[in-house]
Amino acid sequence: MAVIRLESMEFYAFHGCYKEEKVCGTRFIVDLTVRLDVSVAGATDQLIDTVNYQTLTEIVAAQMKLPSNLLEHVATQILDEVMARFSVIQSCTVKISKMNPPLGTYMKAVSVELTKNSLGFYEEVFDI
Repeated sequence: MAVIRLESMEFYAFHGCYKEEKVCGTRFIVDLTVRLDVSVAGATDQLIDTVNYQTLTEIVAAQMKLPSNLLEHVATQILDEVMARFSVIQSCTVKISKMNPPLGTYMKAVSVELTKNSLGFYEEVFDI
């Protein structure tokens, strides 16, 4: 099993429940992790035998352009699209961080992290 990570993709987007967030937008950082068997790609050296990083990036970018109220919704849309496009992926995790959220005090970020496996189940992710 291999892990491929797209780390710290930056987007300016308009996700949030508050009017100001929908009008002004804010910065988001997205991390995407996919788990898959890369033994065939390791042997063939062919892009068709693995996942295309560019396609993964385009999926994330397209979903980040669509304004949503909740990061949970954006994360779900990204996971669903990634898993639908690449049958070789056994599980996928996305973490979306809203930088400096308007919550009345300074904080670096608020984040949502979701995982979906090849059976379609969303798994809980805990940092221990």
